[in-house]
Amino acid sequence: MKKNDKKIAVLIPCYNEAKTIEKVVKDYKSVLPNSDIYVYDNNSNDKTDEIAKKAGAIVRYEYRQGKGNVIRTMFREIDADCYLMIDGDDTYPKENAKEMCNLVLSGKADMVIGDRLSSTYFTENKRPFHNLGNKTVRFLINKLFKNNIKDIMTGYRAFSYEFVKSFPVLSKGFEIETEMTIHAVDKNFKLIEVPVTYRDRPEGSVSKLNTYSDGFKVLKTIATLFKEYKPAAFFNIISIICLIIALILGIPVVIEYFNTGLVPRFPTLIVSGTALLVALLLCITGIILQVIVKKHKQLYELYLNLINNKESK
Repeated sequence: MKKNDKKIAVLIPCYNEAKTIEKVVKDYKSVLPNSDIYVYDNNSNDKTDEIAKKAGAIVRYEYRQGKGNVIRTMFREIDADCYLMIDGDDTYPKENAKEMCNLVLSGKADMVIGDRLSSTYFTENKRPFHNLGNKTVRFLINKLFKNNIKDIMTGYRAFSYEFVKSFPVLSKGFEIETEMTIHAVDKNFKLIEVPVTYRDRPEGSVSKLNTYSDGFKVLKTIATLFKEYKPAAFFNIISIICLIIALILGIPVVIEYFNTGLVPRFPTLIVSGTALLVALLLCITGIILQVIVKKHKQLYELYLNLINNKESK
């Protein structure tokens, strides 16, 4: 099958984007004329769906609120050779769309990340603390998962069929981008970042992302996925903390015992012993869970083989 014959699906999750959705649909239809533009309306009350239909989009609905819920439904319902995900707020440039799709269709990438942070994001974004939040998330993920991805939370991405059909969506809200990135890194998918210009929302268009509550959810997601993907490291960190507490409390008691033959501080000794026991149990827990994770990765690789075989037929 020639690259030009392959199917491209443009995915636009939307919630109250009436001011911008028409322009977004027409922009991406102009640069990807043979693609199918899907707008998934997530309980909008401003006629986003009607405007999108008139602009030429295929409109579908997801009634469970949250971007993660929308993406889960999109990935399940739509079959394509390449998926381009964008936001409906007209903040991402259409000029990069063809390049991002071609990287997927040529087999060079399973996920192409539209990197805002290397270009205009920090000057264009006017929302308080969003810049700090993006930097914090990027630092944590790159350190914990030993990578160097520049933009973790961008909503501008292209995916392969293999990635979409094997990605287990667990997040319900805006944590979905973080979950995608960590999953791709952990499962050794081919990642390419393409610097894209970013423009802030036009006047009258309001962001649905809550800086504090959604920011906390993202940080919680990072901690949860770190525990699930790297349990040995996660539990060893806590184990070391417990071990340090045990040593700080226990060493003076042991020294006193050798000097005097007496143990006058039994409560301290008990707490120290308990902390030491907890440290040992946490270490063992991490080792057991890491073995399970390795087995899961082996099974996941076999599952990818099944998806590849299905795609090639």
